[in-house]
Amino acid sequence: MFSFARSKVVLPLLAAGFLQAQAFDNSRSDNLAVYYGQNSYGATHSTRSGQSSLSAYCQDDTINAIPIAFLYDFFSTGGLPALDLSSTCSAAANGAFPGTALPNCQFLAEDIKTCQKKGKIITLSLGGATGSTSFSSDSQAEQFADTIWNLFLGGSSSTRPFGTAVLDGIDLDIETGDSTHYAAFVKRLRTHTEQAGKKYYLTAAPQCVYPDAHVGTVLDAVPFDAVYVQFYNNYCGLQNYGNNNAWNYDTWDKWAKNSANKNVKIYIGAPAAPTAAGSGYVDAATLGRIARETRARYASFGGVMLWDASQAYDNGRFDRQVKSAMGGASASRRSVEARSDRFAKIAAHVSS
Repeated sequence: MFSFARSKVVLPLLAAGFLQAQAFDNSRSDNLAVYYGQNSYGATHSTRSGQSSLSAYCQDDTINAIPIAFLYDFFSTGGLPALDLSSTCSAAANGAFPGTALPNCQFLAEDIKTCQKKGKIITLSLGGATGSTSFSSDSQAEQFADTIWNLFLGGSSSTRPFGTAVLDGIDLDIETGDSTHYAAFVKRLRTHTEQAGKKYYLTAAPQCVYPDAHVGTVLDAVPFDAVYVQFYNNYCGLQNYGNNNAWNYDTWDKWAKNSANKNVKIYIGAPAAPTAAGSGYVDAATLGRIARETRARYASFGGVMLWDASQAYDNGRFDRQVKSAMGGASASRRSVEARSDRFAKIAAHVSS
């Protein structure tokens, strides 16, 4: 029998242990990253209503990381960046901060915080297929890093698009130009994040063609936490898995072993529906099998990335199907669930 005095100590400790077990863990091999913001389903169908609110995609344990896409122009009106989240938030629909092209998306702050409380990381993806994302010098790149820190991460500004929400990192989905001066951007950003009281993540989303024409240089120059390789829209895509003349995860694994962060995780990026990409879509069972086989061969494997949330949900919760099919950490998951049950029973016993 627990005494009341002891219960006041035990319950917070149990709660803390359970919350820690649910937090994002970059070292795992069954993480699922799903892009949000561009409403890919709405863009490829007659309806524009495919994309739900951000928090709608955080209601269960399926998704672990959500890059918000895209900040597409580094130096727009007023010298500040431009951001567009399609049907969710844009300068045209929601208004911009005076003298800028930054939309006021501060209503998303609570959604972001809700997802973070559920153990998910929410990052900001820079670039996209039509981005204006080049730097003219190292000093310009460093100044931009200060801007990103103040607008979206742990800094401060009167023009923060997401208000009081503090994002968990930056994703580089650079698909135009090259990554000249990007190392200076990342290094300057690191000077901010390394002094902060929370963990920030740096990811990239290169094409599967190696080396990537747009981010290859910066991938070699600085440490990344994870790389979401786009195994679609190219000959090296998922449609050619098993073809040694095309499928090249092995090449990316070799890069990981020699990169600035030897513990970097490589994700298999995949379309979440047939209309999400020009090529590379495979069904969830096939993608899960590919994930399991890749995990068995490569320690660098971190999980699966999907483009995008709107397509996944319309395609029969493709995200949940893939999460289940790739398995991998079922023992750990059962351990967490068992621990949760034990905590609930102990808490009930204490309260009685």
